[in-house]
Amino acid sequence: MLMLQQSPHDPAFVQNPYAVYDAARARGGLVYWQEYGMHAAFDHATVHALLRDRRLGRAVPGRGASAPHLADFDAVERYSLLELEPPEHTRLRRLVLHAFTSRRIAALEGDIRAICADLLAGLPEGPFDLIPAYCQLVPVRVIARLLGVPEAMGPDLLRWSAAMVAMYQAGRSRAIEDAANTAAAEFTAFLRGYIEERRNDPRDDLITELIAAEDGGQTLSMDEMIGTCILLLNAGHEATVHSLGNAVKALVDHGATDALAHPERCVEEVMRYDPPLHMFTRHVYAPIEVQGQTLGPGDEVALILGAAGRDPAVFDRPDQFDPTRKKNPHVAFGGGLHFCVGAPLARLEMQIALPMLFTAMPNLHITEPPKFADSYHFHKLDRLIVAS
Repeated sequence: MLMLQQSPHDPAFVQNPYAVYDAARARGGLVYWQEYGMHAAFDHATVHALLRDRRLGRAVPGRGASAPHLADFDAVERYSLLELEPPEHTRLRRLVLHAFTSRRIAALEGDIRAICADLLAGLPEGPFDLIPAYCQLVPVRVIARLLGVPEAMGPDLLRWSAAMVAMYQAGRSRAIEDAANTAAAEFTAFLRGYIEERRNDPRDDLITELIAAEDGGQTLSMDEMIGTCILLLNAGHEATVHSLGNAVKALVDHGATDALAHPERCVEEVMRYDPPLHMFTRHVYAPIEVQGQTLGPGDEVALILGAAGRDPAVFDRPDQFDPTRKKNPHVAFGGGLHFCVGAPLARLEMQIALPMLFTAMPNLHITEPPKFADSYHFHKLDRLIVAS
């Protein structure tokens, strides 16, 4: 068994995990990561295959009762698309997609442009941190408009999201767990009341569409609607924030802002080159052999999405940021049953927000060396100080 000993908190790894990924991939691609106590796949072929293999899934086998201090957080997770498998996942995803349609996403283009223009007009003069001033506010205001909740709720949405998403970082503490449970309880209480308002006062928003969603006589329960709304905020918002920050850094570092003339291709390269989510874990339900290693029920395997995007077996010059790249089968949005339901919205937000930023700030430059946060398995900047 090939072993990897690498703390996810090691400062050198936090700033550049790709050298470790390259070394692990060169050793065969599947290694046992000691700090996580599970096998981890680093090559594109294995990650791609396991994302689609039905012998693995996200639901925890034999999951018991929640710890009392995590009861509210686990109640949300219980109805999250991300944590379910068929047949529950099939039914819930089909109903959600009845509301979260491509037409509804496309109709947000005008809102996204208006939000970006408003934020850009209010940016401070002189050096400032682009993450809270722009990268955070674009997606949270878009999500608020999508759901139909007041944009004034933005600070609460950000606070709840940050507290809950911290549960997926390496080395979570009891304080992190308590904060996540409190956030889940507050967010759930707000949504429960707001959904009831929308039952009596329908609007042109996603919550109203979720209430009305129906397929073969089936509808969404209150808990399912709450879990879906929270997932859309937490997964969609957090990933887009980090993607925008990573994108600005990559574009400036490589003098590639002209590539935003073709934003679709540029966004795909950002997601390959420096994605916001580097690890996606799956549970093994039935025996499976992976690169000569037998995994079985009770095992968990980590799929290293950040490593798969730098695999030289798939990508020409994988360590080079090339926003004109045509062949780009990255796995930053996952794959199979759990392919990110919010991927079309995230792509649209980035395709609009990045060109508008560099049009408004054509001389944008980074004034302080940016540092990535100690938050693995997320890959995000602590701050990004820029000036024009």
